[in-house]
Amino acid sequence: MRSARSLLLSSHPGPTLAVTLLCLVLGVAIGLEPWRLVILTLAVLAGQLSIGFSNDAIDAARDIAVGRADKPIATGAISRRAVARASVVTLVAALVLSLVLGLGMLVAHSVVIAGGWAYNAWLKRTAFSVVPFIVSFGTLPSLATLSALEPGVAALWAGATGAILGVSIHFTNALPDLADDRRTGVSGLPHRLGRRPAGVVAFAALALGAVIVLVGPLVNGAAPSAVAIVGFVATLGLAVTGTALALRGPAHRILFRLVMAAGLLIAVQLAFGGVRLVA
Repeated sequence: MRSARSLLLSSHPGPTLAVTLLCLVLGVAIGLEPWRLVILTLAVLAGQLSIGFSNDAIDAARDIAVGRADKPIATGAISRRAVARASVVTLVAALVLSLVLGLGMLVAHSVVIAGGWAYNAWLKRTAFSVVPFIVSFGTLPSLATLSALEPGVAALWAGATGAILGVSIHFTNALPDLADDRRTGVSGLPHRLGRRPAGVVAFAALALGAVIVLVGPLVNGAAPSAVAIVGFVATLGLAVTGTALALRGPAHRILFRLVMAAGLLIAVQLAFGGVRLVA
């Protein structure tokens, strides 16, 4: 049980669950058949587990160097080899499950996972650290639409919303660890901007995403629903709150949680707002 718990903690369970729920809600939004919805959810869960495991396995030496008490490998609760092995097993599972839903889904999900692995292995140390988040989260809505009986890529505005949300997620996830990251040679885009500017960018991006979700469906002639308007106002409220917190005090995990809550809110908005997600 202790090993299982340590392995679970090495998977970055919060972000993993949030992204999985996001895809689940998007699958509901486009009316996927129950079995397709289950496979989609399991495939995304496996892919996110793989990204999370690979992050902890790759960063093991860094986490040990800075004494990360929240990292099971750093505390000796589990071996780096076990976590690395889990990352490969879940990667294979994600790809196999994706193939069940079609070649298009396999290709799109491969792009999402590759972005996460590329960030973990190298891009997090560069000024291009935000790129895999833009690409992966921009592709995320298409995982649902490509899982349908008649597959197709997601509407451009939906992909743009995902990409912008990816910027917010990257910046707010990096903010609490800026000092530890710098000590171990990690200098991504948020590190180069600094805590307050990065916080402002993160929540400005979130506000822009809220605007796109509200305005995007209008291109196809859909009038904004009450759900869309309420979701827009609520997301803007989270963006304002996050900006105030980012400017006022030390970075905290609450900023990342606000962004993930906004992401799920946007997904629910899409599911019940009567909009068409397929291009």
